[in-house]
Amino acid sequence: MKHRNRLPKLLIHLVLILFGIACVVPLISIISVSLSDETSILKNGYSLLPQDFNIRAYAYVLYRPAQLLNAFKVSMIISIMGTVLSLLISAGIAYVLSREDYKYKNKLSFYVFFTMLFNGGLVPTYMLISNYLHLKNTIWVLILPYLAIPWFILILRTFMQKIPHDMIESCMIDGASEFRIFFQMILPLAKPGLATVGLFILLQYWNDWWLSLLYIESEKLVPLQFMLYRMINNIEFLTRSTNMMPPGMNNMVVPAETARMAMAILAAGPMLAVFPFFQKYFVKGLTVGAVKG
Repeated sequence: MKHRNRLPKLLIHLVLILFGIACVVPLISIISVSLSDETSILKNGYSLLPQDFNIRAYAYVLYRPAQLLNAFKVSMIISIMGTVLSLLISAGIAYVLSREDYKYKNKLSFYVFFTMLFNGGLVPTYMLISNYLHLKNTIWVLILPYLAIPWFILILRTFMQKIPHDMIESCMIDGASEFRIFFQMILPLAKPGLATVGLFILLQYWNDWWLSLLYIESEKLVPLQFMLYRMINNIEFLTRSTNMMPPGMNNMVVPAETARMAMAILAAGPMLAVFPFFQKYFVKGLTVGAVKG
C-alpha cells in the first residue's frame, strides 16, 4: 500500500519539478543572452550560458543613467499611487455590489459588466482627457484611466460575497458606521483577494506604455516601459540603417537582441522582487475568484 501511495506523489512531484524548470529556463536564457556578444548570438543562437561574455547591451541601455533613474522613479510613483487608489476604489465598488441589502445591486453590476463589452473609443477618450479634463502631459493621466477596472471589481465582489452578511448586520446593530465596517472588518477579511487583485493592478501600471505614448510629451514624466519602448524603436532604426549602408561601411554590429534582453531584465526585475510578498495570498485569492461567479 505504501508503494502504491508513493507512486502518484512521485509523479506529481516530477510534473511540478518539470513545470518549475520550464518556468526558470526562459529567465536564465534571457539573462544569458543579455550578457553575450551580439555576433555570437547571431551565429549560434540562444543558449543557457553566455557566449563571449559581453556587457555592451547594458552599456547601451544605461548610456544615460540619469534618464533611466528618472524613468524608474516615475514608474514607481505611478505604480504605488495607482495601486493604492485603484484598490480602494475597486474594493469600495465591490463591497457595495456584494451587499445583499443594496437596492440597486443588479443595476450597478450590469453597468460595471457593460463597460467590459463596450467603450467610448480611442478618439472620444483622447478628446475627453486632453480637451475637457486637461490631463495631458500630467502624471495623473497615467493613473486615473486604470483606477476602476471592471474585471478586478468583479473578482473582489466574488470574494467579498463569501463574507457572511450576518457579521455585517451584527456590526450595524452595535452602532458601527458603514465606513468603519468597510475599513475595520471587510478589508482585513478580504486580504487574499486584495493581494491578488493588487498584484494584477501593480503589473498593469508597471507594464503600461500606451498612455505615455498618447499623452506624455515631457521627458520628466516618461515612465520606464515607454523609455524602453523608444529604445527598441531606436535599435530597429539603427539596424535598418546599418543594412542600407554601402559595402564596406556596414561592419558596425548594433546590440539588437542582447539589448532587448537587457531591457527585459531591467523591466521585470522589480516585479520579480515584489511577487514573493504577494505569494501567500495569491493562490487563495485567485482560486476563490475563479470558483464562484
